[in-house]
Amino acid sequence: MERLLAACSLIFVLISVVFGTELTFELPDSEKQCFFEQIEKGVQSTIEFQVITGGQYDVDMELTAPNGQTLYKDVKKQYDSFTWTPDQTGVYKFCFSNEFSTFSHKVVYFDFQVGEEKPLFDQENKQATAMTMMESATEDIHSSLNDVIDSQTHFKLREATGRIFAEDLHARVNYWSIGETLIILMIGLGQVFILRSFFTDKKTSGMPIHS
Repeated sequence: MERLLAACSLIFVLISVVFGTELTFELPDSEKQCFFEQIEKGVQSTIEFQVITGGQYDVDMELTAPNGQTLYKDVKKQYDSFTWTPDQTGVYKFCFSNEFSTFSHKVVYFDFQVGEEKPLFDQENKQATAMTMMESATEDIHSSLNDVIDSQTHFKLREATGRIFAEDLHARVNYWSIGETLIILMIGLGQVFILRSFFTDKKTSGMPIHS
């Protein structure tokens, strides 16, 4: 539990902007968590998710339209991405389920993007040609920075997954070493008592015989 909370605090990202949301959360065993998003008709949307740690690194995911129609559903997925264009305006629901697991907590990351980001500059009111080159360079830098942010997010997810796996492996090795040490000590003490019994004079009881 402590490792899960540490991982969650390490890679916790909660950015609520006009165009999307990123969130890392803990999903307990035998539970289901749902999120809701208001989306306008015709606005292309994308959801991407990944299980950071827990069990077999899998989770069930379902996306439902306002009318109850299932747009996406899959079971025991480690990661996936789904893009669609809504045909109706309303509140869309996407749920992550860990109900199939009885003891493994999961840490899940998802990135929900709604629509496209607005341009930095108004394309309809361009006047100076000299500014066009500056605007183009600014747009390129902005796009590159967004790519860097996405890359850093995925690298953080990979690093967290690898670190938690290494910590679990380290803990198992420690427990195994402690168990082997106790077994060796028990065997050594048993051998000492057995060897001592070979060299210990056994006292005999009885009446002395007089001549």
